[in-house]
Amino acid sequence: MKKINYLTIIFMVLVSCPAAFAQKSPLKMFDFMIGTWEMPTKKGKIVEQWVRQQDQSLSGKSFQINEKGDSTLTESLVIKKVDEAIFYCSTVTGQNEGKEVCFKLVSIENKTYVFDNPAHDFPQQIVYQNKGKKQLMAWIEGMRKGQKRKSIFQYSRK
Repeated sequence: MKKINYLTIIFMVLVSCPAAFAQKSPLKMFDFMIGTWEMPTKKGKIVEQWVRQQDQSLSGKSFQINEKGDSTLTESLVIKKVDEAIFYCSTVTGQNEGKEVCFKLVSIENKTYVFDNPAHDFPQQIVYQNKGKKQLMAWIEGMRKGQKRKSIFQYSRK
């Protein structure tokens, strides 16, 4: 009986069953964000809501809710794949003439996702950190009027 070369077997399996080894959508790594997240503030709370779309992108919205329960949409969000890159795009109410501003995913390390747009006035970076099923941390940072600035958002799942 002849010995079978293991590389030959692996090659045959890969060629005959490519669907079995198909890569999942790279946007699946952001599934931890899906849902409603809240952060209390002095004037009420900030809420982010994320949902998966049919094209596998994530769409979100951020709004403020005051002490009376009135809500104001502050930005519309999307995480999407464009060619081989992943972008976090934001349309902020009353800014950038209503145009979407996108930040490219540049780093993934220790469940921390860094999106960068060095050409943007502020922020130049948007970061999300997966802190488990009940906690999400986000921050924006960059230079503003010659000074380094950073705002941190510590969300809890609703």
